[in-house]
Formats: sequence, structure tokens, C-alpha cells
Amino acid sequence: MYAGLTRLATSNPGRWTCGPLLACLVTALITVAAHAQSTAPGTYGVKVYRVDSSLYPYVQVFFRTFNEAKQPLVNLNELNVGLMVKGRSYDPTKRQYKVESVRQKQVGTRTVLVLDASKSMAGPPFESTLRAAARYIDSKRPQDEVAVLAIRDTKEGYSPVSTFERDPAALARRLADVQVDGQHTRLYDSLAAAIQLCGASGQGALTPGIDNFIVSCSVVVFSDGWDEGSALSREELNGRITNMGIPIPIYSLAYSKHSDQHFKNLEALSKNSFGNYYLVGETFDRMQQIVEEIQNIIQSDYVVTFRSYVPVDGETHALKLGIEYPSGSGKFTYDAGSFEAIEPPPLGGVAEKLGALTRTIPPLPTANPFFEAPAAAAAPPPATH
Repeated sequence: MYAGLTRLATSNPGRWTCGPLLACLVTALITVAAHAQSTAPGTYGVKVYRVDSSLYPYVQVFFRTFNEAKQPLVNLNELNVGLMVKGRSYDPTKRQYKVESVRQKQVGTRTVLVLDASKSMAGPPFESTLRAAARYIDSKRPQDEVAVLAIRDTKEGYSPVSTFERDPAALARRLADVQVDGQHTRLYDSLAAAIQLCGASGQGALTPGIDNFIVSCSVVVFSDGWDEGSALSREELNGRITNMGIPIPIYSLAYSKHSDQHFKNLEALSKNSFGNYYLVGETFDRMQQIVEEIQNIIQSDYVVTFRSYVPVDGETHALKLGIEYPSGSGKFTYDAGSFEAIEPPPLGGVAEKLGALTRTIPPLPTANPFFEAPAAAAAPPPATH
């Protein structure tokens, strides 16, 4: 499997590569978060969104996957996730990297819930929104944090209901205080504020600890897509989303008891941000099921932890992940990233964490983690006369 992965990756360096059975539509899906689209049956994609070198020579690469239904791939492991550093392929049999689900890690996630609190949402629509928001909070892990914004008639166009909070009971109390009294819906300004909140605090320490940090931030919006009076247009907001270095997905629940005329605004924002769009319509009871699906997507990210043999030089070095799914299928897709070869910071707990990683991924005496082709395959063909 891995030799085949290497041939595909190096045949066209620096670009997305399609396997023999993989539709090249995946190229458009993964180039940047702004171009995430629906995939054809049997295809899938991957997005590297964070690389952490704080425990160098150990590097953590966080990535998200999706299939044609925009659902995460399951049961990925070292047999179908390949790693390349500076163009050379790691040999999985040398056990110099491991693949884990973020769900079981100490790292946390953040989410900003954006609630349309205009009067047009009063009654069953907003009651369903509150129940779904509460369900989202209930299904998070203890280390995950949630903030809440309500779209209302304020100078900014929204009211902060809660900053990032881990306590479900505190979040529930603040949700109960939201008033559905807005006359206007400055949707785009509110979403821009949610993205800014993610961007300012999407990565950072939860509590003291070298591996206890936030790895991703997402936005979940409940609305009918109608915007009135925003300082930003939809095109300007999409431009900001396109230019983000780290994707901040927008998951949209589009619902209304009046009209679906503006749902397309939410659909466009979700597709452009590497998020998902959910057409709820008037079936409000579906919201709780949908938010559970969103939580599953966020918690189903993966992390590859590998030992680097690049000497500490303070420079940035290229890496690439390759996935074959299912294992042995011959279907490959890739995403690239980079890491810094830097000394770990002199923080408490670093030595202990490095020791634990060394026990899990001990250094090779040869200092060579790379795949080596058999001599017969590497030798030039015999000359013919």
C-alpha cells in the first residue's frame, strides 16, 4: 500500500493527486476550505488544519476528513494514513508515528452558537432552537467550550449571551434569558463577530498543561438566512472566509415558518467555510438530531503524532498526509502542511510529556524512519544488447 502511495504523491509534487479509482473532483474539494463542495459517490477528502511542534521532535498534525455525504471517515489508523516529511515517506512498520481520534484526546474544541432572536422566529421555531442549543451543549465533552451570540437590535446587531464556557449548567441558564424581540436581522454582522471570536481565541490553553489546548473552533447558526441592515454584505463575508488561514466551519440550520427564500445565503456561507448546510424547513424537531451530528463531526477529527528526525534549525519544513480509504482500495487523497524544527518551550510538564512520547515512539538507532524500496526494485533494469 505505502509504496503505491509514495509513487502517487511524488509523481506530481505540490499538487493534489487522484488515485486510479478516485474522481478528480476531490481536487476542487480540498484545495482550500473555501472550495468545499459535495463529492461524487465513493470519494472523500482530508483537510490539515493545525500542526503543533511544541513537543519537538514530536509533531502533532490535526486533520478532518469527509466522505460524499460530508460525514467523517471512521477507523483510520497507520495502515491507511501515510506520512511524508520533506518529500520522503515514513515507513509505518518502523512505528515512528501513530494515528488517534481527537475524541479520546485531552485537547478541546470551541463552538460559537449564533441564535436568530428576531420576532419572526418567535414560537415553535425559537423554542426548538433553544432545545437544540441545549442538546448541543449537553453532548459536548467536559473540556469543550461553547459561546453564544443572539442576533438582536443592538448597536452591533447582536448580543453576547455567553463567552466561551465549559459549564453546561451556566450555559443553560444564559440560554433561558435570551429574548426573542429583534425587529431586524443583521445576520452577516453577527456571523462575522462569531468568526472573529473564533479567530481570537480558537487556539489556546484550557488549563496549564502542554497538551491541554484548543485545536479547533466552529460556528453553528440557527436562522432563516434573512439579513437586514448588516454593514457587511454576503460577498464581503465570504471573502473574509476564503482568506482565512485556518478554516472556521459554519454549520447552518436553515428553518422558517414563513419562507425558504433566503436559505441560499446560509448554504453559500456553509459551503464556503468547510461547514455543512442543513435544510430544516418547518420540521423543527430535527434540530436536536442535527446538532448531535455536528458534534460528532467536530469530535471525529484525527491527529497524527510523529517523531521528526530533522535537526533543530528554527526553519519550517514540509509534510504531507496521504489517506487510502478503505485500506487496500487504491483510492488516495492528500493534504499538505508544515512544521517548525524548534526546541520545546521551558514549561512545566514538558519533560514528563516528552518522556511519555518517547516511551510510545522510541527513537530509531538508525535515525531513519523512511520507507526504503527493496534493492531489486531500486536497481536499474539490466542493459539489453
